[in-house]
Amino acid sequence: MQQRTQHRIIVLGAGYAGAIAAGRLAKRLHRDDVAITLVNAEPDFVERVRMHQLATGQDLRPRPFGEMFAGTGVELMLGKVTAVDVDRKNVSVTDAGGHAAELAYDTLVYALGSGWNDQGVTGVAEYAHEIAGRPGALRLRDRLAGLGAGQPVVVVGGGLTGLEAATEIAEARPDLDVALVARGGLGDWLSPKGRGHLGKVFGRLGITVHEHAAVTAVEADRITTADGEAIPAAVTVWATGFAVHPIAGATTLEVTGTGRIVVDATMRSVSHPDVYAVGDAALAMGPGDKPLRMSCASGTPAAWQAADAIAARLTGGKLPNVPIRYFNQCISLGRKEGLIQYVTADDRTVSAALTGRLAALYKELICKGAAWGVANPTIGLPVRRRRVTVAPEAAQARTGSAVTASA
Repeated sequence: MQQRTQHRIIVLGAGYAGAIAAGRLAKRLHRDDVAITLVNAEPDFVERVRMHQLATGQDLRPRPFGEMFAGTGVELMLGKVTAVDVDRKNVSVTDAGGHAAELAYDTLVYALGSGWNDQGVTGVAEYAHEIAGRPGALRLRDRLAGLGAGQPVVVVGGGLTGLEAATEIAEARPDLDVALVARGGLGDWLSPKGRGHLGKVFGRLGITVHEHAAVTAVEADRITTADGEAIPAAVTVWATGFAVHPIAGATTLEVTGTGRIVVDATMRSVSHPDVYAVGDAALAMGPGDKPLRMSCASGTPAAWQAADAIAARLTGGKLPNVPIRYFNQCISLGRKEGLIQYVTADDRTVSAALTGRLAALYKELICKGAAWGVANPTIGLPVRRRRVTVAPEAAQARTGSAVTASA
């Protein structure tokens, strides 16, 4: 009797989107039929939405992948992805010891996410700090801990990350002189109620706001704006948006000018049908034919969509048809204050907003729920593992070296 060939699924990146996709695939597909390998540089899950807390000295609960995926059939491979060849269908990975390996796949889920974006501004890479990931947050944590009373800290960026960083630092270290520099107005996309509450919180925390200011240079002790103003900064925190990992842009995948992989409604690459992209790495369209923004709010449902689509295509099931939409924007303003701005399906603000302590508790529940959802990717769904019928081309003789998971 001929031995059944396992379909090899490789998931690159174990942030919210990648980890959820891997876990959901393991719950959807029979482990005798698939080998699921999750490649990640770190052995535990990083709650990226809490990096501003880590930077201010708070300790976060450890979430080891070994515990999270125990008994699921997902095999974790620790290493840094160095290249992806979507034509030969393999991935190059280097582990912490410098050992290289090639992993062959039948289906690839690309979830390498994003990092900070220096926007090409002079001095940012040399002098600024970032909180787009754990290493950067820990470096900032050490730097803030070494600051004496009265020293100036400048947060550049008026988006969600900048607002959360500025308020968290000001609350944790009221002895510091904290300022926020925003290209536009403070919270200018929020509803009147949201903007009003944001202004009150910034006032209570003593945060100086420089509105309509574009930063043109960062130095060791200051930043300079486009109008020539020099703002003192013993520490500069750069929070002006995210840039995706450059690996996808070096492949033959169809990507945008910023390197995001163009996908269809099922998160499948429009140029390579055996590749799916989820999270910040993907350019997917949402309600109103608008691109989904880089966020956990986009990445989580995109991961569900991709995993369900892969499972459906491998088992002959029905493709998912669940439009991804938004409900609110959740902003923590320190540990005691918050702002929940309600939005339309396509992410436009409406008049309604929740503020104060209740909003802070709501945001905390959202953060806890997001982390819990990584370990429970199929909650609320009538899930049973389905048998896979591997496509003939995937079962053909495979060339090249391969590292496959043992399901």
